[in-house]
Amino acid sequence: MKKNNVILYIAMSLDGYIARADGAVDWLDDVEGDGDNGYGEFYSQVGTVIMGRKTYEEVLKLTDEFPYAGKDCYVLTRQSQESNSHVTFTDEDLETLVSNLKEVSNGYVWLVGGGQLVKQFLEKKLIDEVELYIIPKLIGEGIPLFPDGTPPADWELISTGRYGQIAALKYTLKKGAE
Repeated sequence: MKKNNVILYIAMSLDGYIARADGAVDWLDDVEGDGDNGYGEFYSQVGTVIMGRKTYEEVLKLTDEFPYAGKDCYVLTRQSQESNSHVTFTDEDLETLVSNLKEVSNGYVWLVGGGQLVKQFLEKKLIDEVELYIIPKLIGEGIPLFPDGTPPADWELISTGRYGQIAALKYTLKKGAE
């Protein structure tokens, strides 16, 4: 896979949610995995991070230090916010932004989330790869990975793996589906 591809690398509950309805991801805390479940290796290949404003706000609640420091990080928002030392806030057109980032990124362009942003990226066919980690928990309700209205797309399974009780699935956009 090309290192400047846009990749959706994300964990999902067995029933298809990426967070509780309030955005919390506490259900990820006590899952039997294997080491860091491959995250360190993946993260070392990331050059740029993109996320929505709500995801950014949830990330800030999780830790005292910004977890993506040292990476180019873009937060997509319609609200006027001043960029800081860690992130650039933008409302730039997705196709233009992604095209520019793929040109200059020193590694994967990682789409962190959330669900509505994933839907927008899929509508514009901006995701090249999906790396999905299925957590063996049913959380009953929450923010779905693929919200209603997500457009159909064909993906090709390129690998499977296992980290303890976590299933890892890697897909690439099927040839001709772009």
